[in-house]
Amino acid sequence: MSKKVPQDTEDQEVDLDFISKKIGSFFERINRSIFNSIQFFIKNWVIVLILVGVGFGLGMFLDQNQKSYRHEIIVAPNFGSTDYLYAKVDLINSKIKENDTLFLKEVVGISDPKNLKVIEVKPIADVYNFIQNKPENFELIKLMAEDGDIKKVLEENVTSKNYNYQTLLLFTNSKVTEENLIMPLLKYLNTSDYYSKIQKVVYHNVELKIQQTDSIIQQIDGILNNLSNSSKGGLKNDKLIYYNENTQLNDIIKSKNDFLNERAAHKVELIGFDKIIKENNVILNLQLVKFANGNLKLLLPFIFILGFIFLRFFKSFYKKQKHLAEL
Repeated sequence: MSKKVPQDTEDQEVDLDFISKKIGSFFERINRSIFNSIQFFIKNWVIVLILVGVGFGLGMFLDQNQKSYRHEIIVAPNFGSTDYLYAKVDLINSKIKENDTLFLKEVVGISDPKNLKVIEVKPIADVYNFIQNKPENFELIKLMAEDGDIKKVLEENVTSKNYNYQTLLLFTNSKVTEENLIMPLLKYLNTSDYYSKIQKVVYHNVELKIQQTDSIIQQIDGILNNLSNSSKGGLKNDKLIYYNENTQLNDIIKSKNDFLNERAAHKVELIGFDKIIKENNVILNLQLVKFANGNLKLLLPFIFILGFIFLRFFKSFYKKQKHLAEL
């Protein structure tokens, strides 16, 4: 047992000596690499300085000119025109992809068609208004949800197209105003002979409903006035008149309140029915934030220098391999 101890100690010393040499060699390679890098930049400082200057200048230019903006228009497609809206947006998108600036300028009316990059339409999920006072919609969602996830059902194209509000998303290269982009676009979307005819009929029907409701409210007021006058006359004669449940006075008052609410709802409808595609809110010039936004003046010099180092390394590697191949 005692004879093996010196041999084990000697082996450990050899292992430690080998490890220390490896560590020393590793740090020596690091030092050599650092020195070679410094020598490389010293020898090529002029080229590096030019690349930094060119990259910084180009980056400044791109940072100022290569910006993207998002614009949002919340609209309400009236008279069942949701599919019409989606079709119009698809048509505009196809013309943008085809670079058909003549169509965008002459037909749609956009003054700077090259500025518009893409247009999208997305539904605003509002399931409560979708099923409000519409039992058939509620039953439809229940039926569709039996075979799948309720969230997926609400986001499906068949369901989402029937929501009251949709969002138009427009993406441009520079800032815009309502006059040169939004107003011409909405005018184009509201140009439809078919839906214009429907609009006139629906608008007229709602006005008739308001007139009829006003007439019914006047009749109810007349009934209430008669009852009030009868009550006052009874008091003058020192006779008390009692109205029990059979007189249905409470029902009359409730009916009047319902008709008042109905008239108010119809008047609100008329506000939205003045257009086929009614805009409710417009948000312009939301700058898209990306990683490179405002940072190109710092990124491009770094990229140019890395590219230069790669080219020099590749050139050196090629010469060395070519030399070895010729031996």
